[in-house]
Amino acid sequence: MVDAASWRIRARRAAWAAMISPLAYLAADSAHAQGYVRPPSLNLGPRAPAIQVNPNVAITARTTAPNLNLTPRQRCSYAYRSSNGECNSDPGSSGGGGGGTGNGSAGNGKSSTSRSRAVTTTLNLQSIANELVAETIALTGDQADALARRHGLRRIALQNVPLIGATIGLFRIADGRSTEVHRRDPASDASVRSVQLNYRYLLQQQAVPSEGDPAQYVVAKLRLNEAHTLAHGSNIRIAVIDSGIDASHPELANSIIASFDALGSSEAAHVHGTAVAGAIASHGRLIGSAPAAQLVAIRAFAQGKLGQESNSYVVLRALDYAAANRALIVNMSFAGPKDPLIARGIDALAGKGIVMVAAAGNAGAKSPPLYPAASAHVIAVSGTDAQDQLFTASNRGSYVAIAAPGVDIFLPAPDQKYQVTSGTSFSAAYVSGVAALMLERNPELKADELLAILMQTARDLGSPGRDDQFGAGEADAFAATAAAIAGSAMPISAKEPAKASEATTHQTESQSGPPVAAVASDKSTATEPHRPAPR
Repeated sequence: MVDAASWRIRARRAAWAAMISPLAYLAADSAHAQGYVRPPSLNLGPRAPAIQVNPNVAITARTTAPNLNLTPRQRCSYAYRSSNGECNSDPGSSGGGGGGTGNGSAGNGKSSTSRSRAVTTTLNLQSIANELVAETIALTGDQADALARRHGLRRIALQNVPLIGATIGLFRIADGRSTEVHRRDPASDASVRSVQLNYRYLLQQQAVPSEGDPAQYVVAKLRLNEAHTLAHGSNIRIAVIDSGIDASHPELANSIIASFDALGSSEAAHVHGTAVAGAIASHGRLIGSAPAAQLVAIRAFAQGKLGQESNSYVVLRALDYAAANRALIVNMSFAGPKDPLIARGIDALAGKGIVMVAAAGNAGAKSPPLYPAASAHVIAVSGTDAQDQLFTASNRGSYVAIAAPGVDIFLPAPDQKYQVTSGTSFSAAYVSGVAALMLERNPELKADELLAILMQTARDLGSPGRDDQFGAGEADAFAATAAAIAGSAMPISAKEPAKASEATTHQTESQSGPPVAAVASDKSTATEPHRPAPR
């Protein structure tokens, strides 16, 4: 009898586990995204700068996940995690990623309810609550207000976007009906061409800034000193779409030639935007990858409930400004879900021949592709550390084109301070600078040719040839800049694997030559980059 009773108990447990297993991925820890910050290994000498950590940034303590009586917890990226710790799937997938109802649950409706809540939670996480972005015919403000009233909306903003030849309205739901109802309702209006969610984008910084280490290992990894004997990025405009940049920092003196606040924000300069700008254009104690580049600083990110964030409407305005101000390169150190409106902006920039570089994302190995990095016309950059290992949090995927250092990076911070920080944000910024060196050397270089050269000259890491972690390998600024001459490369796709023999050849070439000192404060006069002239 005891054996029979035990068997029945085990059978019930197995049936219950089978019924709830499709939802097991929902059990996650909301603090996980900040939970694996690795304290940088600091080597502070007596002359190291006195640096204060930004008091507004803090490491979130790891908490215990709620007892949901589900299978063991599954990790998921912060890009798909709700505020209550649930791990949600990409809203673009069928059924919100619920995976079906499962046998035994169809009769009680519990699985259907769980999937519905999961989809709702994911949409709330990946988009701005109760906001819609609509492409309209050319409307006046009064006409847009009348349109909004007809559909239970309130107009927040209306913007003509020459980049995509459209008038874009930002609307808030005013009558309490669901977002899905409102997406369908205005779409039938003759004055509306399309309606979508106002998707959320997050900056790709992983570590909390801390006191700086004077060793810039990036200099040796990218062979920047050698590259700067060929070019410095002079007269190459790079639009930096990010949080606020401290233009008064000595590392960025005379670097910022134009600025635009797409948010109308009153926030002060931020650690992320300042660091990204510094990775590109530092020319004081530190060396950026393109120290003489001209930066177009575009503030599109400000503090939100998930940290520094932006949305579809604001990012599109930023892309439009970059194009209007003749940027040759656009750096996008942020990530979010697939977005039809931003995809149109990306396509339009590509049509103008503008080089676009983006962070692959910090959502980890199990993350779906993040955008704009996963867009076809964008150079997606993953992150590496000082030992040429992949950054733990870096996204992987067939869309990754190339890798660059992104772990424990020594960069400027607001108020003339410095920081050590990590993230694919900074990997992307370094590659944007390398692209500027290449365009200075050959202004006629097309975007696909530039990408081909970057990949063909990369130092192969990981599996021989192209792989989903490092793409074609780690960028080699010197080899890429030296190769940026007419007829030097045939266009290739970042999605196409490189031949192992080619990758091996490039690795050998990129490692040739004498070793380079990695300490920025100990640069020799012969290899120190020239300071940009006042502009």
